[in-house]
Order: sequence, then structure tokens, then C-alpha cells
Amino acid sequence: MLTAFARAFKTPDLRKKLLFTLGIIVVYRVGTHIPIPGVDYRNVQTCIDAAQANQGLFGLVNMFSGGALLQITVFALGIMPYITASIILQLLTVVIPRLEALKKEGQAGTAKITQYTRYLTVALAILQGTGLVATARSGALFQGCPVASQIVPDQSIFVTITMVITMTAGTAVVMWLGELITDRGIGNGMSILMFISIAATFPSALWAIKEQGSLAGGWIEFGTVIAVGLVMVGLVVFVEQAQRRIPVQYAKRMIGRRSYGGTSTYIPLKVNQAGVIPVIFASSLLYIPALIAQFSSGTSGWKTWIESHLVRGDHPIYVTLYFLLIVFFAFFYVAISFNPEEVADNMKKYGGFIPGIRAGRPTAEYLSYVLNRITWPGSLYLGLIALVPTMALVGFGANQNFPFGGTSILIIVGVGLETVKQIESQLQQRNYEGFLR
Repeated sequence: MLTAFARAFKTPDLRKKLLFTLGIIVVYRVGTHIPIPGVDYRNVQTCIDAAQANQGLFGLVNMFSGGALLQITVFALGIMPYITASIILQLLTVVIPRLEALKKEGQAGTAKITQYTRYLTVALAILQGTGLVATARSGALFQGCPVASQIVPDQSIFVTITMVITMTAGTAVVMWLGELITDRGIGNGMSILMFISIAATFPSALWAIKEQGSLAGGWIEFGTVIAVGLVMVGLVVFVEQAQRRIPVQYAKRMIGRRSYGGTSTYIPLKVNQAGVIPVIFASSLLYIPALIAQFSSGTSGWKTWIESHLVRGDHPIYVTLYFLLIVFFAFFYVAISFNPEEVADNMKKYGGFIPGIRAGRPTAEYLSYVLNRITWPGSLYLGLIALVPTMALVGFGANQNFPFGGTSILIIVGVGLETVKQIESQLQQRNYEGFLR
């Protein structure tokens, strides 16, 4: 990986792309520290210092925003509205025929779906910004902080609308910065911004574990966490690269005097075909009951049960539900993102077949069978990666959204591997001599 970056900096046009990407990252990080109008920044810092590592219900979203959410800055919502909009559009593509037709139109249809994603991102940013402002005004953003209700001193309608518009505009700017990295930088812009947001929380979270440790001034706990994190990263890299290759043979066809086909290739089916999406789905779904209980008044029995069992990340009921939801959403997302019948039809159309399997419906059934078999270990792997680091790190005093937790490890490793592949492919294009030599 380091060799690829070193070679990229020696190539003039790639060096410009890398420097442009770094400049966009600097702008993004500066925006995460600019408070929005109407917020008492001193009271916010007082509550953050009092909360320390425990970020409560909004910890996951705060991690995706690079710590900007709890500071209520211009980029407080971060990249989450765009991620949510992309997932919703991807799910709707399977349900709505019009979106499915656009997907099959190629580049023009993809551009149209991207435009819909932008509109939905702005709408979600308005909703999430309104919810964040309402939470900050009520004092529920920092429970237990004595000045939590004084974070927004002026609670007039004009100030509230200004705050929502500012955060919505910030989300639009973040989306634009991600697209700039995709078009003029090294590519994969949205994922890189997500990577930077998570990586930005590493130093403070690691230092908090060192400060809370008791063995050798906390350095033993600090070193243990680093070692566990490196082992988990190595495991994730190994599994993320694992795939089942299904061989495909294309028959020879005579068109005029030319012979086409006769080649052999394969269909790569990854063990973790769903990526990090099931973990995000499961986390979001488990936040809904806690969010409802937080904004409900009174001390009813169901509210007490939710606060006792579904808020703490290390409670056995929470852990069990989290694991089962991850397994369920892994199968659900794979089922809607990979269509064996469509793949089998495309193979049949171009004269392709799997050796030993008849073309058409038997091929679709075989692909579905293989996909179900490899999704089981993939879903169990996701569940273990999401839970084992969390349970281990809670023992060291880290919160459940610590960067070495399951969600962040999967995102960081996935984005890192994809970025290295992008750089290597661009290097190969510029250094490939082919038949000219």
C-alpha cells in the first residue's frame, strides 16, 4: 500500500489528484469545527467534557460525522444523510419498476438516480437537522449535563430555522466535496469522507482509554487495545478479500468469418457480499426504541424496560438482538442486491454457462444455492466483528462506538482497500506499455 502511494506521488497527474484530495479533506475537517449560529459553544464544550467517552444514543452518528454532531457544527450531520439516501434508493430500485428501468439504462439512468439521491439527501438533512435542533433545545442531547438546556439560549422560530438551514447547507456542501473527490481527486469521494470522519476520532478515543487505565499508567491497556485492533484489522482484511469463484465458459460463435467466444472466466462471489450495510441497518433499528423512550415523558414500564435493556451496548438482550438483526439484514440485503435469475439470463444471452450446469433456470438455482451457502459464514462473521471488539473494549472503559468497534473497522478496511485498488489501477493505466514495447 505504501509503495502504491509512493509511486503515485512520483506521477505528476496522480500527485495533483492526491494533493487535491488532501485539500478537500482539510476543508471538510475545518467545517466540522465551525459552530452554527444560535449555539452557545462554551456550554456545548462543558457538556462534552462532562460526557467524556459516553456519547449516549447519538454516538454512532457522532462517529460518522467525525465528532461534529455533538459539537453542533456546520457539518454536524456529516455524510449520514447521503448514506441513508443511497441505501433507500438502492432498496427502492428493487421495488419501483421505474427506478429499475433507469438502472438498466446505463450511465444516463445512473446519473438520474444520482440526482434523485441528492434531492433525498437534502430532504433527510432537513428532517435530521430539525430533530437535532429540537433535541439540543430540550437538553436531551446531553443527559445529565447541568447546562444542557442552555445550549440554545434563543429558542425563537427564526433562530431555529436558521440553525436547520445552516446544517442542511452544510450537508449539501459535504455532498459536493465528496463528488469533487470522485471527479477530480482519486475517486470514491463519499467513502473517503466517511473514512476521514471515523479516523478523526481515533486519537481522542485511544487517549481516553490510556487516561482511564490503571496498569502502568494506562499504557498496558493502551497497548492491548492497539494489539487487538491490529489483529481485528488483519482478520477483516482476510475475510473481505475472500471470495468464491464460480467458473464460467463461453461457447464459440461464428459471426461471418470470425470466431467469437471460447473464453473462460469466473463470477466472484464475496464471502461478505453485503458489506457494512447490515451492521448499519441493525444499529439504526435498535436506536428507534431508545429514541422513542428518550422523548417520551413519564416513567411507564415499557420505557423503563427499554432504558434498562436496549440502551446499554453490553446488555445480553441488546447483544442478542443486535447479532440476530445483523444476520437477518445480511441475507435480506444480499437477496435484493444480487439477482441470480438476471445473472443467469445474461450468461445465456451471451452464450455462457457454468460447467456441469445447464443454462437458464438450473444456473439461477445453482447461483442461489451457492450464494446462500456463503452468506451464512459472511453474516456470522459480520455479527462477531460487530460484537467481539465492542465487548472486549467495554472492559477497558471505551464506549460502544469506539473506532476499533465492528462498524468502523469494516468501513475503514473496506475504504482503504478500495482506495488502494483505485490508485493501483490508475498507475497501471499510466505505466502499461502493452504492444508498444
